[in-house]
Amino acid sequence: MSTEVESGDGVHPGKPVIVDRYTVAARINHWITAVSLVLLALSGLALFTPALYFLTGLFGGGPTTRMIHPWIGVVLFLSFMGLFIRFFRLNLWERTDNVWMSRLRDVLAGDEEKLPEVGKYNAGQKMVFWSMSLLILVLITSGVVIWDQYFSNYFTIEQKRIAVLVHSITAIVAICVWIVHVYAAIWVRGTISAMTRGRVTGGWAWRHHRKWLRDLVTTKH
Repeated sequence: MSTEVESGDGVHPGKPVIVDRYTVAARINHWITAVSLVLLALSGLALFTPALYFLTGLFGGGPTTRMIHPWIGVVLFLSFMGLFIRFFRLNLWERTDNVWMSRLRDVLAGDEEKLPEVGKYNAGQKMVFWSMSLLILVLITSGVVIWDQYFSNYFTIEQKRIAVLVHSITAIVAICVWIVHVYAAIWVRGTISAMTRGRVTGGWAWRHHRKWLRDLVTTKH
């Protein structure tokens, strides 16, 4: 099987042609990750500054927010691990990704005919994937250090202070990357429906992920 094609991908002839992009399992995995990240951001911001303490009301108050925040982090980490195992091969960097990045002006202008043919994920999507992989790893590691309920005796005060700083900065960067990811999904019409319904039209696949579609047709037929 092509390195760009997963077992659940498929093409269905018709008017229009329909292309399977994500399986049910992949979509559930994605949305568990997404919801966990949003809940973590809200609860984390509530604990980060008194100005946003009112957000604790979403979780039943300050003590409850403090208690469940790290557990949501565990859910995020495990869920993202599922995504990582599922998609890391498709997000390996290729030479054409450097060309894609060098033509960001054409990307922003929507002139995709001037871009190299893209596999299942373009360079921008790959950057989001690897950025979140690193950020979530740092978040769970630093989070364990400051999770006093279970690990208070394993780390010094100085280590905890450093971990709080690292955790806070990393969380802010992760929120920014998430915002870029959501904006891109809204900007490229059809992307969100691909992750809700699991399918895209053949025209969408041809325009945005032509190499993937070529490999898919060649592999499946």
